[in-house]
Amino acid sequence: MSTITLLGDLLAEPGTEFVYEGEADACAGCPYRSQCLTLESGRRYRVTDVRENGQLLECAIHDRGVRAVEVEPTTVRANVPEDGSFAGSTASLAGPCPYVECPSHELCEPDGIEHGESARIATVHGDPPHDVCHLDRSLTTVELDPDG
Repeated sequence: MSTITLLGDLLAEPGTEFVYEGEADACAGCPYRSQCLTLESGRRYRVTDVRENGQLLECAIHDRGVRAVEVEPTTVRANVPEDGSFAGSTASLAGPCPYVECPSHELCEPDGIEHGESARIATVHGDPPHDVCHLDRSLTTVELDPDG
């Protein structure tokens, strides 16, 4: 189900994905707050449509302004513990990882889902991009649906 919101002009392209971080201090007093702050903080979204003939509105955060777009919540690609990971099951992230140089780090600590939060596995992709987990975890790469 899509939601209409306001998004920075540079991001307002179909297919763009972003994690909504919530209200910024500069949003206080903005006349468009009720139209802009409509998403769930910490969730990943994908732009599905840009409203035709929509005005470009001034914004204290986005220097090129904001425009009306339709967005949908989207899945989060992540590494989860391999045991019991199959499409339709639920999983959580394995926990924080200090190895920021690891090719899997962004999948072990992805934007759009928090450690300890359970989500339904929409798709299993298989082996993660790393050769060796420095925390000795057995992981698999999946698409998590936080709303599923």
